[in-house]
Amino acid sequence: MKKISILYLLAPLFLSHIVFSQTTIDDLEIKKMITEVKANNLEATVRKLASFGTRHTLSDTKSETRGIGAAQHWVKSEFDKFALASSGRLTSTIDYFMIKADGKRIANESQLGNVMATLKGTDPTDDRVLIISGHLDSRASDVMDAKSDAPGANDDASGVAAMMELTRIMSKREFPFTLLFVAVTGEEQGLYGARHLAEIAKEAKWNVVAMINNDMIGNSLSSGTNLRDNTRVRVFSETIPYLETEEEAKMRKSTNRDNDSPSRELARYIKTVTNQYVDQLDINLVYRNDRFLRGGDHTPFSQNGFTAIRFCEMNENYDHQHQNLRTENDIKYGDLPEFMDFEYLKKVTCSNLATFSNLAWSPKAPNNVGIEVKELTNFSTLVWKAPEGKTPYGYQILIRETSASHWEKTIFVKDTRITIPFSKDNYLFGVQTVDALGHASLPIFPLPIR
Repeated sequence: MKKISILYLLAPLFLSHIVFSQTTIDDLEIKKMITEVKANNLEATVRKLASFGTRHTLSDTKSETRGIGAAQHWVKSEFDKFALASSGRLTSTIDYFMIKADGKRIANESQLGNVMATLKGTDPTDDRVLIISGHLDSRASDVMDAKSDAPGANDDASGVAAMMELTRIMSKREFPFTLLFVAVTGEEQGLYGARHLAEIAKEAKWNVVAMINNDMIGNSLSSGTNLRDNTRVRVFSETIPYLETEEEAKMRKSTNRDNDSPSRELARYIKTVTNQYVDQLDINLVYRNDRFLRGGDHTPFSQNGFTAIRFCEMNENYDHQHQNLRTENDIKYGDLPEFMDFEYLKKVTCSNLATFSNLAWSPKAPNNVGIEVKELTNFSTLVWKAPEGKTPYGYQILIRETSASHWEKTIFVKDTRITIPFSKDNYLFGVQTVDALGHASLPIFPLPIR
C-alpha cells in the first residue's frame, strides 16, 4: 500500500463516509526508531555470541566464557541494561525447564533455558501479547557434538541480535500491551525452547496477537549458485492452520480462503509495513510454513493455534550452515561473522521493528467481520462490530483479486458497514481497525452472513 491515491466515481449512495485510497500515514516515532537501528550494534552482538565458542544446547552451563550457559547469562545481562531505560517496565529472566532424553537429539535428561525480556504494557485492561524470538543455540556438523566450536554467527546469532536490538529500542517507549522478547534454546535439538513457551502460552490462554521468529537473517550470498541479494527477505507462513476444526475446514473450502490463514495475513501485513518504512527491502512471501520438510521456532506456535511466521534470508549458504570450522579445497567452512552482511541484517531488523511497533500500537481488531450473501449483486456489503474499549478512529477495507498475492486496494471508512462496487465473486477482502497515526490491526477475513 504505497502512497498512490485511487479515486472512483460512484453513485451518491455509495460515496457517503467512504474514502478510496492507498495513502499511508508515516508515524514519525517509528521512523525515528528505525534510525536507531545500528549495523555496528548488530555486528557487536553477533561477534559476542560467536565468542562463546559453542552455544550447543547441551554444552557447558557452568563456564563464564564458553557454552550455552555463558551465552544465556550474557543475554540476560544485556536485557538488564536495557531495563534501566524502561522506567521499570522491562524485566528479564531465564526460564529453566527440564527435557527428558528422547532417544534422538537429547541423550540425557537436561536442563534448558529460554532468556526472556518482558515489556509490560501501560493499559491493564489490554491482555494482548506480542512475541519475537531468535534461537540462542548453535551446532556443528554433527548435531550431537556439544564440544567442537560452533560459533553460530548467522544461525542464529543474527536472529538473536535483531531481537535484542528491538528490545533496546522499544524498551524506551510505552506500548499498551505486553511485548515479549525471547532468545530460545533447543532449536537445533528439536524446537524444544519454542515448544515449551508455546505450551505455556496455550495453557495460560495468552491472547497472542502474533509470534515473529527470526532465524538466519544476516547472509546475502548463496552457496553453489553464488547469488547475492540484499534486497529481499523471505517470510514463511502456513497455508492451512494446524488446529483447523472440521467446521473451519468446511468454511475455508466454501469461501476459498486457502490463502488467507491468520499467519498469511500477518505475512502480508509485514510486506505492507516494510514497503512503507524500509528502503530497498522487499518481503518475499513464501506460501509454506517453512523451507521444504524443515521447521523453525514459529512452528510450535502454529501447532498450538497461534498466528506465527518466520523471517529467513533470501539465499542460504550451506558452506556456513551446520558446518565444522575447517578449510577444504580452498573453501572455508563454518558459521563465522566474517561471512555475514551486517547492512542486510540491519534492513531485516528494521522490517521487524516497523512491524512489531505498528502491531504494538495498533487498536484491537474488529469483531464478527462478515459479508452479506442474502442476495445476488455486483456490490459487496461488509459488516462488523467495533472492538471493545475506546471508539476506533476508523477501519480499512483491503481488497485484492483472487489471483493476487498481496492487497491491491484500500478503502478507509468510519462506519461498521460498507457497500462497495467490488463483486465477492471476483475479489477477496479483509477488514482491519486503524488509529489516527495509521497503526492497523491484523486483517480479519469476512465470513458469510446468511
